[in-house]
Amino acid sequence: MNFSNLVTALQNVKELAQIPEEELAWIVQKGELLTIKSGDFLFKKGDPMVYLFIILQGEFCIKMEQGNQFRNVGSFLSFTITGLLPYSRAVEARGYAEAVEDSKIIRLHKDNFKFMITHHEELTTALVHVMSSRIRTFTKLEQQNDKMMALGKLSAGLAHELNNPSAAVVRSAQSLKKHLSLIPQSFKSVIKIRMKDEQVDAINNLLFSKIEKGVVSLTLIEKTSLEDKIAEWLEEQGVDDGYEMAENFVDFGFNNNDLQMISDQVPEVDMLPVINWINQNLTTEKLVNEIEDASQRINDLVRSVKSYTHMDQAPEKQPVDIHEGINNTLTMLNHKIKNSQIEVEQNYGVIEPVNIFVSEMNQVWTNLIDNAIDAMAEGEKKKLTITTRIEGKFVNVDIKDSGTGIPEEVIDNIFDPFFTTKAVGKGTGLGLDVVRQIINQHNGRIKVKSKPGETIFNVCIPRNQ
Repeated sequence: MNFSNLVTALQNVKELAQIPEEELAWIVQKGELLTIKSGDFLFKKGDPMVYLFIILQGEFCIKMEQGNQFRNVGSFLSFTITGLLPYSRAVEARGYAEAVEDSKIIRLHKDNFKFMITHHEELTTALVHVMSSRIRTFTKLEQQNDKMMALGKLSAGLAHELNNPSAAVVRSAQSLKKHLSLIPQSFKSVIKIRMKDEQVDAINNLLFSKIEKGVVSLTLIEKTSLEDKIAEWLEEQGVDDGYEMAENFVDFGFNNNDLQMISDQVPEVDMLPVINWINQNLTTEKLVNEIEDASQRINDLVRSVKSYTHMDQAPEKQPVDIHEGINNTLTMLNHKIKNSQIEVEQNYGVIEPVNIFVSEMNQVWTNLIDNAIDAMAEGEKKKLTITTRIEGKFVNVDIKDSGTGIPEEVIDNIFDPFFTTKAVGKGTGLGLDVVRQIINQHNGRIKVKSKPGETIFNVCIPRNQ
């Protein structure tokens, strides 16, 4: 392309269409025309940002590195402006721009920006508008990515948390079905039992008093010792495998005195069918309890999700117990907490309901607690401490972790947009910026103190707003 053709080509760039020709000619004069071959890079991650690029022909694929893989996040087509722009604070490239086909670009070194700002006002204004638009688009993309990453973490944790109780329901239901199918086999021996009313009442009262109390808690030594004694007694009564049945009796608190009472009340000829009948009732009760407990866990998780998202409420401030939001967040992140073997200590003060945007504040707790968990990934003693208290007209929440701490040289930057100390793919640098915006929305403030082994984020919001 000759000089005139290059100026004409620049006029095809939407953002430069209304720029005077002499200013476009200046770009051509000061810039360099380059051909980037297919498969080559316009820039790579870590390259210094020193050039403004205007793509005149061709296409570039934009890739971001996540872990050991690359993710395509978009493309630059013909007549697109990219690279460094006036007043931009970008220092180095965050991704890769690979040529999909042979492409032609004009690049302008940043050393020319000072002259451009001073002498080419319209061109400078157009490029600043490009930067503003790019920031909005990139922020929206990164915020969406941040939300999807958070959703992915919560979904994985919830799937794991729901898998255990749902599997328990299926397992217990199958065992109960099998157990009930065996009852007809023993029915004949049960109806042949000949016992007096007072004897039947004594056994009934004993059995259902044990069932009402539920499963008892014993140490391993206590349980083993009692199982041995009960198994021996059961086998003396003709039970084939006393140890298998003894576990049920021990779980429901049967002891030597109970066995003696059964012996006193039941005729020897009816002892085996009575014992089998007691065991069948205990087994049924245990399986039903397991199904009920597992179903309750599923119900609690669903309730926590509903409360956490506040999906059935209007997006307006409501008076709520902030502890409920923190607890729901801990439930959402429970899988990650357990996998990391983190001890959680909750020091809650007496705090009346606070008027807040519930879903937004749950985002605050999620970001801060999730960051605390990540900070303790490499530590030995892992402890998360959450403290709440009233100080005058304010509610204070401290989230403390025993992680590696935040380096002193970066602690002043952690609330800046896109700043992150996490590895690529682990965070976008928007979490704490979102936290700060939400707390500002509540007329509050957030502070951080950190040293190796202890980082404390303090959230302070007005009690009445």
